[in-house]
Amino acid sequence: MKRINNSVIALSLFIGMANTNAQEKKQLTLDEAVQLGIQNSKSLKIDAAKIEEATADLLEAKNKQLPELKVSGSYMYLPIKPNIDLKIPGVSAAGGPDVHQVAYGSVNLSVPIYNGGRIKYGIQSAKYLVEASKLSTENDKIAIAYNVAQAYNNLFKANQSIKVLEENLTASQKRDDTFLKLENNGVIARNDRLKANLQTSNIELQLLEAKNNYNIANINMDLLLGLADNTEIEVDQNYIDEGAEVKAVDFYVNEARENRKDLKALAQQRKAAELGSKSAKAENLPSIAFTGGYVAADIPKFLTLYNAVNVGVGISYNLSNLWKENSSLRQSQAREKQLAANDELLNDNIKLDVNREYQNTDYSKKRIVVYEKAAEQANENYRITKNKYDNGLATMTELLDADAAQISSNVGVINAKADAALAYRKLLQTTGTLTIK
Repeated sequence: MKRINNSVIALSLFIGMANTNAQEKKQLTLDEAVQLGIQNSKSLKIDAAKIEEATADLLEAKNKQLPELKVSGSYMYLPIKPNIDLKIPGVSAAGGPDVHQVAYGSVNLSVPIYNGGRIKYGIQSAKYLVEASKLSTENDKIAIAYNVAQAYNNLFKANQSIKVLEENLTASQKRDDTFLKLENNGVIARNDRLKANLQTSNIELQLLEAKNNYNIANINMDLLLGLADNTEIEVDQNYIDEGAEVKAVDFYVNEARENRKDLKALAQQRKAAELGSKSAKAENLPSIAFTGGYVAADIPKFLTLYNAVNVGVGISYNLSNLWKENSSLRQSQAREKQLAANDELLNDNIKLDVNREYQNTDYSKKRIVVYEKAAEQANENYRITKNKYDNGLATMTELLDADAAQISSNVGVINAKADAALAYRKLLQTTGTLTIK
């Protein structure tokens, strides 16, 4: 039985080691993570399709300025002899020819000369919309870059929390061993030793929670970056040192007005809408085109027609425009008003976003100073309390409270630095200057 149990244990260890080895580890800097996130983004694939659609619309608009060449032909069989009555003087239609089939063919050419500028406006409008689609894609890239940075930050914080808690758990477990010996020698009471054990259990619970948060953050990163679900990502420890000196808020507001891609995209849409109104007005104008054609017909035993070439100028004008209201114009003008209002709203939101993230960045930097000061105080307090306890001048409860405060403060410093790095990136996102290397 003992041999079987040993075999089961060995098999379990082997399976555990196999699962550990099956999990791929991948070390990534934040810039590398951002690049992977952009390459594998589902939303950017949708944006690419929208750009293709806008480009196709531009091609359609350009095609309207090219000549139209149409070829048509038909062949008809006449099972019943038709009645033919020729009205040509001097030509008798008595009896009429025996006609049973007719063949007819024509070639028609039309080259637009003037149409009120509808073609020109349509082409330029389509160009603006293609550019707007590209700018929207760039704006989405910046948003994705920040989302990846946010996920990277969560993974970093969870990883650092695990390290701090593991170090403290090791120290707490060693302390438990020491207290157990002291209890056995009658130096401390059993109650004090149990309090220390409870502290160790609390650290274990915190460590379990931190590892759970890390696993969730890691899966989220795998999905964002398009990696296999079992990929363990190792973050760059220098991430929290990134950042720069924060300038005045007006600098970032001006940066946003100059660099926000969504604002530029909206400007292109407004230009397209303006041209749409001009094109709608042009519907009330006539269209002129150069026309040409060739006709051939063959009716056996009756008529043969070749080389019937015609050239000329065609003009068309929809007289119903005289009494019908131009609905296309009203729709286009309403579109212009909507985009103008959206532009005002977006500018207000940009100003609000930049000011809010500027305040958050300033706040996050100040938090670091406070947390570092608190950590120094907590570490010093634990050192003093430990000395007092060793000399019988402090209780077990005071020692454990000092240890818990020390752990919390050290984790707080790490989280504060990570949050400050992320807050600065959020500020750059709101200004449209978040770098994508």
